[in-house]
Amino acid sequence: MNFDSLLITDTFNNYDLNNPNGITNKISIIEYTDLLKELENGNVKSIDFYNNSKNAVVETTSSLNGNIITKKQSVEIANKNLSSLISKLKAENVDINAYPTKTSSIKTISDIIQSIIPPLAIVALVFYFWRARRPGTTRSPQNQIFNLRKLKADFKTEDQTGVTFDDVAGIDEVKNEFEEIVAFLKNPAQYTKVGAKIPKGILLVGPPGTGKTLLAKAIAGQADVPFLNTSGSEFVEMFVGVGAARVRDLFERAKQNSPCIIFIDEIDSIGRKRGVGVGPGNDEREQTLNQLLTEMDGFEKNQGVIIIGATNRADVLDDALLRPGRFTRQVSVNLPDKTGREEILKIYLKNKKLSLDLSITQIAQRTVGFSGADLANLINEAAILAVRNGKKLITPTEVNTSLERIIAGIEGPPINDNKNKRLIAYHEAGHAIVGSLLENHDYVENVTLIPRGQARGLTWFTPNVDNLIGREQIIARIIGALGGRAAEQIVFGDAEITTGASGDFVQSTDMARQMVLKFGMSSLGPKILPNANRGSLFMGRGVRMIDDYSTNLGIKLDIQTKRIINLCYSEAISIMSLNRLSLDLVVKKLIGTEFLTGIEFEKTISNLSRFPAKSEYTSKIQIK
Repeated sequence: MNFDSLLITDTFNNYDLNNPNGITNKISIIEYTDLLKELENGNVKSIDFYNNSKNAVVETTSSLNGNIITKKQSVEIANKNLSSLISKLKAENVDINAYPTKTSSIKTISDIIQSIIPPLAIVALVFYFWRARRPGTTRSPQNQIFNLRKLKADFKTEDQTGVTFDDVAGIDEVKNEFEEIVAFLKNPAQYTKVGAKIPKGILLVGPPGTGKTLLAKAIAGQADVPFLNTSGSEFVEMFVGVGAARVRDLFERAKQNSPCIIFIDEIDSIGRKRGVGVGPGNDEREQTLNQLLTEMDGFEKNQGVIIIGATNRADVLDDALLRPGRFTRQVSVNLPDKTGREEILKIYLKNKKLSLDLSITQIAQRTVGFSGADLANLINEAAILAVRNGKKLITPTEVNTSLERIIAGIEGPPINDNKNKRLIAYHEAGHAIVGSLLENHDYVENVTLIPRGQARGLTWFTPNVDNLIGREQIIARIIGALGGRAAEQIVFGDAEITTGASGDFVQSTDMARQMVLKFGMSSLGPKILPNANRGSLFMGRGVRMIDDYSTNLGIKLDIQTKRIINLCYSEAISIMSLNRLSLDLVVKKLIGTEFLTGIEFEKTISNLSRFPAKSEYTSKIQIK
């Protein structure tokens, strides 16, 4: 018998003596050493192996009082002992038998199920994707988790935005521009009768936070049409073709919800000029742009789907995207002026509890250059600060503190070094006195020695102009910026001047250079030099590695810039020399209180009869 081919059962408890595959009666158990002893005595008649030769049933015979006794006993056999045992059994001519495994029906069914599950799963997955790709199949966001070719789950479709033109302020001229869009969406027949076509696309261009998204929602809310909102970055993925498929899906949804408005925020993410920059031109972004151009051309006349794009970089958009028939109109959404800021503040302060002495006009005057989002953040910070201070109303103190925190940073620890405190006080007082004397300079709002951000002291001015500024105003601001260093030099001399004027030099030099390069306010004449608006390779424009003007002209530019700075600094020195008493008085008061409001500052210097009027320092500098 070839023992290597024997199969044995996987159960070993009770065995039928006549049928080893059956289980009937209990049998006794012996140790392996007892089996060897029986084998040496020649008592082993037969042996049956089970459970992959790990167990065996041994039939032994023995003589007792002349009677032959036959026993069946079970024994456990270790693998290491199996080979030697087989050899000994063969040497004693013992009958050796092995029995195949008796397979359980339950295990057979389990094996069958496990074997068919993987193929069934693969077939189900293939069927799922095939069904999802069928035209006209309804797709819910949950069914698109594994579908990269569709828009992500955060793609928003709003049947009602809840925003109207009453919720938008500061851009009245822009709202008027969209009145006809709303009228068309509500009643397109009045336009189609005369053959008019509504613009397919409108591009909103403006700085961040000016309300482009809010305006688009207001248009949809005013017209009571669905609003499909997404961002340009949602279309761009690392897989080629995904963005184009998402564009197709977006327009398919728009047609199903017509009339509606599609709003694509930050459209420059996919709409940048093609064929610029580094790397291959036929990338995923360009394919997405090509698909967007195709879809915008595919609209039927007056279908009722209007695309509104928003960007703050219209100069980098592809020309094909801006041509008539696609984005037909470009609407500028600029930063609000003083009146616009007042209207925006009224909206944000509508549900706030305010003190009676809080002036919306004053807040609007101090927030030149703030967008609608900036104003909303300012009011929210003031409300939080009022709660922190245990107040039930928002007062001017909270608004002013919040404004200073937003512009300059959080308040730092007080200055304990008397020497540094005195130096900083003279520096800030110099700014304030120069600003008070120059007629075209902004008004002093407050002077403080409380550190904020990187600044150890600050002088705040309230702008007296909002939009265009003149040459005299720029000159006054340069002199005011240099007033801090002028005060240091007059009081302490060259040996004690500090690094505190570094930011002032950056600001004044930048203003002087813009006067020469961009504003034509120098002897070089009214022209803009090429490098004033230099483009960038990654902004859709060619990069210039060298200046587009001669070396001699460059020297003249530097001379003019330096001349403006020197004349303004000389004027600041002159003002400080003539008003040394005023400077000392302001510093004494400032060191004691660490904070002077504009009114307190004016009272301090008005007590001096020698303090001159503003008109004495008007237009003294002539730049030639």
